Amino acid sequence: MLEWFNTLTWSEQLFWIIAVVSTVVFLIVLIGNRLRIKTIPDLNSGFQFFKLKNCLAFFTIFGWVGIASLYQGFDLIFTLIISFISGIVMMFVMTSLFYYVKKMTEGGTLEYKNDLNSKGEVFIEVGKLRTRVGKVKIKVQGTVKEVEALTDFEHDIKTGTLIQVVSVNENGILIIKPLQ
Repeated sequence: MLEWFNTLTWSEQLFWIIAVVSTVVFLIVLIGNRLRIKTIPDLNSGFQFFKLKNCLAFFTIFGWVGIASLYQGFDLIFTLIISFISGIVMMFVMTSLFYYVKKMTEGGTLEYKNDLNSKGEVFIEVGKLRTRVGKVKIKVQGTVKEVEALTDFEHDIKTGTLIQVVSVNENGILIIKPLQ
């Protein structure tokens, strides 16, 4: 089975070893992350560019691009250069993805407390004295959202009524009052 490997030049063998080993390890890490199994320690360097997953991606791309370049007939120097550049580009792409996904996760939590005294409109009727949760359309962090709401008002607040946010309870449900 390894006869084909023995017929390769030393540079082809080196690129095949790098490509196969790094791909297998990368897939194990990827599957482990998907199953929420800690397959390798995450060595936090503080800077996302030099994380272990990113380095694995570099060597995976480096190896496969190197194999493709050698089989296209490019010389070893050009193959090393194009493989290195491809690996670095992959590292920048993955760093950008990690950065923006983390930024989305951090910024995805709505902070309704910032919108106290905001005005909106009842979308689904809200029960009097917190008896029934309704929904309101309100501008939260720059976008219009449908948000659950309760009221301390002594009458039901009907659909279409203009409201104002008074507070937010511990569950993140808005406490509203009708505008007079």
